[in-house]
Amino acid sequence: MAADTPDTVRFTLTQLRYFVVAAEAGSMTAAAERLLIAQSAVSTAVSNLEHELGVQLFIRRKGKGLVATAAGERLLLQARELLTHASDVAAEARGGEGGLSGVVRLGCFVTLSPFVLPGLLAAAAERHPHLRVDVLEGEADELDRALRTGRIDFAITYDLGLGVGIARETVASLPAHALVAADHPLAGRGSIDLAELAHEPFVLLDLPHSRDYFWSLVTATGVTPAIRHRSHNYEAVRSLVALGHGFSVLHQRPATEATYSGARVSALALTNAHPPLDLVLARMDGVRQTARATAVMDLAHELLAPA
Repeated sequence: MAADTPDTVRFTLTQLRYFVVAAEAGSMTAAAERLLIAQSAVSTAVSNLEHELGVQLFIRRKGKGLVATAAGERLLLQARELLTHASDVAAEARGGEGGLSGVVRLGCFVTLSPFVLPGLLAAAAERHPHLRVDVLEGEADELDRALRTGRIDFAITYDLGLGVGIARETVASLPAHALVAADHPLAGRGSIDLAELAHEPFVLLDLPHSRDYFWSLVTATGVTPAIRHRSHNYEAVRSLVALGHGFSVLHQRPATEATYSGARVSALALTNAHPPLDLVLARMDGVRQTARATAVMDLAHELLAPA
């Protein structure tokens, strides 16, 4: 039998899978629970993987779980890609019977979720019934991190807070609008110069990057508004406005003017020349997308692009 060469691969896909789950779960015990196996099996697999690679992948803190080392962080991204590719190879070997199958990991900006996810998930289930779409909802920084660590395949998000190395495909450009209570004196106008509202109390959607964007739109009028309330919850902002606590500036428009409070709001187009905010499909540049992820991305583009 020939001796192993220096580049012989001696680790297994099972070891990589256990390593990835342990990294995501933050402990060997939690990983074992997810995998439905003994904790010792996970620990042994990861220890053997470390031995074969000659690196330490985790810092093990008694009672505080696992923290990936720099080598562990690098391997995590590569392991996820390798496991995904292995799954594609298996599907190809089976001849693609029954169409696309497996898991697509989708990220979605938290305020976009109620507008885009229900329709997209329903369409994906109808067109690709053997696919499972797992969703991570988060704000811009969380989606950026999830893309870089391979936790998600792609994200549906605004073009805010995404760093270098992330490819973006613009699906739509969305203009901002002002939001006032239905009984506000300007509610019936249809459109408005934002300067007409800037002196009134402001209800701010307080999410990282979003808040700076909305704040810049209002202060561009030359007025620094008084913030009466802040909320990271889109519907809380709408309800506060509906009950007369101030005006707001938002992008997405629900199909109804009713809010959770029962009171109603009125959306006003902005006559100012404010730049629209791009809605994008974001993915890591240079990372090979699976056929199933590409299929869901294409479906998202089809559903979200302007008619």
